[in-house]
Amino acid sequence: MDEIEMQKEYMDKVKVLNLNKKLKYTILTMGCQLNENDSEKLCGMVEKMGYTLTQKQEEADLALFNTCCVRENAEDKLFGKLGELKKLKEKKGIIIAIGGCMMQEKHITDKIKQSYPFVDIIFGTHTLHKFPEDLYKVLEEKTRLEDVLDIDGKVYEGLPIKRNDRIKASVTIMNGCNNFCTYCIVPYVRGRERSRQPKDIINEVRNLAELGYKEITLLGQNVNSYLRVEKEKNIPFEPYNGVTSFATLLKEVNKIEGIERIRFVSPHPKDFTDDVIEAIAECDKVCKLIHLPLQSGNTKVLKEMNRKYTKEQYLELVEKMKDKIPNLTLSTDIIVGFPGETDEEFEDTLDVVKKVGYEQVYMFIYSRRVGTPGDRMENQIDEEIKHIRFNKLKKLVESQIADNNKKYIGTIQKVLVEGTSKNNDKMLTGRTDSNKVVIFEGKEELIGNTSQLEIVSEHMWYLKGCIKESN
Repeated sequence: MDEIEMQKEYMDKVKVLNLNKKLKYTILTMGCQLNENDSEKLCGMVEKMGYTLTQKQEEADLALFNTCCVRENAEDKLFGKLGELKKLKEKKGIIIAIGGCMMQEKHITDKIKQSYPFVDIIFGTHTLHKFPEDLYKVLEEKTRLEDVLDIDGKVYEGLPIKRNDRIKASVTIMNGCNNFCTYCIVPYVRGRERSRQPKDIINEVRNLAELGYKEITLLGQNVNSYLRVEKEKNIPFEPYNGVTSFATLLKEVNKIEGIERIRFVSPHPKDFTDDVIEAIAECDKVCKLIHLPLQSGNTKVLKEMNRKYTKEQYLELVEKMKDKIPNLTLSTDIIVGFPGETDEEFEDTLDVVKKVGYEQVYMFIYSRRVGTPGDRMENQIDEEIKHIRFNKLKKLVESQIADNNKKYIGTIQKVLVEGTSKNNDKMLTGRTDSNKVVIFEGKEELIGNTSQLEIVSEHMWYLKGCIKESN
């Protein structure tokens, strides 16, 4: 029997066990958009098994955690939550299930088994699809289990999915990573690169368009190497409508009626080939805000990070993209305080930030991750120095954002309206092509549609607009 069909049978079995019990679940998602996409699949499976979502932990019969291991504070957050759940476990026998990247780290699972023995299910990134089977065994056999694979998992299609948004959706195009940046744990917990079949991706986007979704984000640890491994290692894949690369995938998704915006994260600068740049320029639906992770602006530090490009190559790529792609804006990731980074080398990072003029910068203080080469490096940076550098970078970035925001005033921006503002329910909120948040007064029927807005004022993290009256 097909694996997913078997899991659907387990979903039916659990649903029978839960019949008329009105059970509820909570889910805590940590980490990146890939984790959020995985959580949507977990929610889809859990709701097929008869559970409904609640935001109140004390009401829950099942507590789900989808973990991330990129940042150290994620571990502290998980262990804190588990401590809180102990009394609920004793009181009502809540089932506790922990999955995601952190569960691929042996020292973490060992700690959970030793310090939190009341956890019922531990599952990894490669066994997410088996959660119905795992849950059934716990319910039926009253046992606890660990379902983690160290080997690379397969890409499974056909899992139910419950999306959190009715306007924007993410679509995973590949799993895993082959880059082995020395600061990053991802290749060890997500495995090697595996691309989804082109037809499965296109069909998923078409289905989303039919359901009324307007914006699609293509997800992968390194999206612009889509199908590269398959071609290099002669792993069979089925070309569909001419899709044989990331560039051709962008062009095909761009043709799908109903989809108005296409974004993607995250690409790698070393794989940003000319055909991808041309596809971005040609495809009218592909947003011209491109996320281009820098990590460091110093060539020596980049080499230590195993990033496979120099400061000069990165800046040359930026200039090429600005030359080829009209209205290009850029966002980036930067790590401060990587082992061995000197003050002078950090200044190179500031220099790149000044030269590029990013629209958005995601800044991180280097965090040691067990199992990575970076963790074993002897020349770790003092925490106080890291914070001094971080604050210096933050000050520069915020000054650039403030200057950049002024350029929007008086312009007409096409904004996809996402809903009411979280801070003011009398205002609507949406985003520009360049991912700028815009708030404005308007009727609720505008939600889910694009509006032409004139930007009337700017604030650090959002713009204020008004509806452009047509003549």
